This record gives sequence, C-alpha cells and structure tokens, in this order.
Amino acid sequence: MYKRACGIYWASFKMPNGRRVRKSLGTKNKKLAQAIEAKIRTDIHEGKYFEKKPGERKTFKDMTDRFMAEHAPNVTISMQKSYICSLGTLTPFFGENATLNSIDSNRISRFKAKRQKDERKPATINRELAMLSKMFSIAVKEWKWLSYNPMKDVNRNKLNNERKRWLSLEEEVRLLSVCKKEWAPEWLHDVVIFDANTGLRAGELLSLEWSRVDLFRKTIFIDETKNHESRTIPLNKAPFDILVRRSKVKLINSKLVFFNNANKVIDINKLGKSFRRALKEAEIENFRFHDLRHTFGSRLAQSGVDINTIAKLMGHKDLKTTKRYIHHTTDSLRRVVDLLDSFGHISVTPTKQRVNQIG
Repeated sequence: MYKRACGIYWASFKMPNGRRVRKSLGTKNKKLAQAIEAKIRTDIHEGKYFEKKPGERKTFKDMTDRFMAEHAPNVTISMQKSYICSLGTLTPFFGENATLNSIDSNRISRFKAKRQKDERKPATINRELAMLSKMFSIAVKEWKWLSYNPMKDVNRNKLNNERKRWLSLEEEVRLLSVCKKEWAPEWLHDVVIFDANTGLRAGELLSLEWSRVDLFRKTIFIDETKNHESRTIPLNKAPFDILVRRSKVKLINSKLVFFNNANKVIDINKLGKSFRRALKEAEIENFRFHDLRHTFGSRLAQSGVDINTIAKLMGHKDLKTTKRYIHHTTDSLRRVVDLLDSFGHISVTPTKQRVNQIG
C-alpha cells in the first residue's frame, strides 16, 4: 500500500492469472485504506474479487450459444456432434441461467465426481471437460468476458485407452463374406475393405468426395481431419479397384464416393449397426469399426514400415499416438532379426582351456 501525491492510498494486487493490478483504495485515511486492502486481498484469495468484466452478467447459456455459433462451425462435423452431445450433460448440471463467475473449479470438480459416480468412461468425461475448458478459454482470451479460466485448476482423468486389437486375415475373410449377404447394405463390403486399407477415420471415409480422388495418381486427399491437417494417402490395389468400379456407375450429380440409397451421406449410426451385425454373424468379438484403422496401422508396422511414415499416413501429430498401433507378431520380429544374416556369420570354434596347476 502506498500514498500518492493527492493523498489517496493505492495498493498493488496480483490477480489469479498472474497479472498485477494497481487500484485506488479511495480514501486518505490510512486505517480505512488498510481495511479495504485486506478485504480485497481476501476476496482475491477466495476467488470472489475480479475486475469488472462482462462475464459477471453473462450466463452459461450466453457462453454456449456464442461458442456454438462462432467456434463450432470451424471444426469437423464429428467434433460438432461431440459438442452437442457434451452440452446435453453440461447444461443440465451447471444450468442455463448460471452466471459464469459462479462456475469455479470446485463446482467443476463436483461435475466430474458426478460423472464418475454415473460410471461414465474417463474418455467421455475428459471430452466434456475439454469442451468446457475450450469455452472458458475463448471467453477469457477472445471475448474478454472473464479474467480467469477455472478449468486450469481441474485435473483431467488419466486414460488407459490403448487397444491391442486388429483384424487377423482369417477374421477378415469371415467378415467380408458376411458383408456380402442379402441383408447387408450395398456399401458395407466396399467400406470395410476401403477402411482396412487406408486407415481413414469413419467421418473421413463417409464424407469422402470424388473431388478428393485422383485415379491417375492413385491417391485420395483428406482435408477435413481431426487434427486440422490435410494428408494425401496413396492407394494399394484393393481400395483403388473399388474406386475404379464405383467411378463407372456413379451418378452425374453425385459428389460422394460412398452413399446410401437416397444418394446421401451414410448415417454413422447405420454404419455402426450394420457393422456390429456383421461382426456377430462372423463370430468376431471385441472389435469396433475404428479397429479397422488400427488394423491398417498395425499391418504397416508388422511389414516393417517405420513409425514416422505410419504417423504421416494416419494423420498423427504425436508419435505417442502412433505407438499404440505398433504391435509385432513373432513372424514380423523374426523377419527383422533375419536381416542380420546379410552381414555373414562369425564362426566360433570352442578351444580347450588351459589349466595352470599349482604345486
């Protein structure tokens, strides 16, 4: 606390976000100034004091509405659906009319505890917390509604989501046979083969358009990705043959490579339902559609492809993600060590050890 030339006492405060604020205490009386300063410091410590921000009047609904109108359109369709799903849980808990400065780390921790009590998966809870954190971050940095993001004081759940499941060749034969049955949608057989050979995410595959296909170079171009980074994927024979065949029968006004009977995007829930039925009839357990992508990465690794190339093909930013797809069979490991034979052999002939006798 200090006094300026006018005689009014001022104090300097460090805010929760680390920024230093100097504020007039509005009095020339030292004892009163000390009391005001102590009150402000207590409020700051308890999270009750902030500089006047619009967030004091903004509600949770104000934040979610603006977030969905301005930020959501810039992310992938699958992420937008994830946001909508998360809001279905976040909004009932925090309440549309709750003011933003009333939502602190303690309240968010209670939300996290409730979701754990509801036996929701850690990954599901983390997605909901990630959306909440993103909304508050934008409200602080871009909209200037708040001074601090309360999510900074909340820990995320640790995940153990590594899966060691890919499709064996025997399982693939059974699955593709079932996908040709009369009940199966016309597109299911092609979709399964295409995904196992390109490693596309479900959203990337279902939204693939002919404008992103280059039959001359045998490549497809993916620009709307989870990591917001485009990538070009070369095609081997199986997916290339599918594209050539489908290109000969596509409708003039059709943009999609894979489509339903109405020439519209295949509903992801319909894909999941059909795929699960095929798995059941093929007697394949503990397998998901996303594991076709896992199959793609694992087969590349088992064929000796280096991890950086696999990451590039799969669109991973972090090699830690790619490592989850690296599973080697004994045969693939044997092929690697057999490469040592090219260096020749060192012949080792046992020699009779000489024993020195003492005596």
